[in-house]
Amino acid sequence: MRVLPLALRRLAASIPTLLLILAGLFLLLQLAPGDTVDALMGQMGGGDAALAAELRRYYGLDLPVMARLGDYLWRLVRLDLGFSAIYGKPVATVILERLPATLLLMTASLSFAFAAGMGLGVLAARRVNRWPDTLISTLGLVFYATPSFWFGLMAIVVFSVHLQWLPAGGFGDVAMGYEGWEAALDIAWHLVLPTLTLGLIFLAIYLRIMRASMLEVLSLDFVRTARAKGLTETRVVARHVLRNALLPMVTLIGLQAGTMLGGSVVVESVFALPGLGRLAYESVVQRDLNTLLGIVFVSALLVIAVNFLVDLLYARLDPRILSGR
Repeated sequence: MRVLPLALRRLAASIPTLLLILAGLFLLLQLAPGDTVDALMGQMGGGDAALAAELRRYYGLDLPVMARLGDYLWRLVRLDLGFSAIYGKPVATVILERLPATLLLMTASLSFAFAAGMGLGVLAARRVNRWPDTLISTLGLVFYATPSFWFGLMAIVVFSVHLQWLPAGGFGDVAMGYEGWEAALDIAWHLVLPTLTLGLIFLAIYLRIMRASMLEVLSLDFVRTARAKGLTETRVVARHVLRNALLPMVTLIGLQAGTMLGGSVVVESVFALPGLGRLAYESVVQRDLNTLLGIVFVSALLVIAVNFLVDLLYARLDPRILSGR
């Protein structure tokens, strides 16, 4: 598969960028007031200066900034994310406990936004300058302009409080003791509102990109040739137009992977989901530097992995990439 070396080269080129981002974030966080020891002392109700100094020596916070940065980067090369003083366990363990919720939320939201955006974009392009196009474009603008936390709060009020159709938050009914498929369905049921909340904003972007791409491809010469051959409009769209119109959509997936991770901070906080977004917020509040850096590291790896898959899919949709044209 000739596309694999190209994708692997891009993957290797992203590693220095990742290290630079983490080093820059490490130095930037040093400017913030307080540290992990201050958060620990606050949780214990205060303490003397000797105890605080001893804790700083124990966690290496008394070393110069550059020495701590070098130690952190060396541990990172060995895939050692350090120890979380706030949670009392390795950072890798803390992140692995929260990662499934974020992955499920991202996958569900991205799939919903992509599929619905593609369908609505195709419909709007096929009915351009008619009432379906106007309605879809207006709804897309409303979705894009509305903050995600407002969507989430209104969804809880309507569907959880008044109608009582869907759960208001959480990752499952722990008290019910579900197992197997029952547990999976329970988790999926709890993810309906968070998925719609996070996905609606991205759906608005996808449908506008799909509509514009469809209109551009529909005006090209090869589409007129296909119609001249007697193919039905549905066959022309499905076999010739859709594949070419999907290229900007696929590119957008890679660009918005990081944005979706950022949006999950708000959504996970609103719906009390135990994911990386909520963990990042808690780490900032508690000055847990190791955990916050670990979250950024894992998030960056997820974005790199998504872009790697996008490169493979893009080359599949457009073989000209392999020939360099």
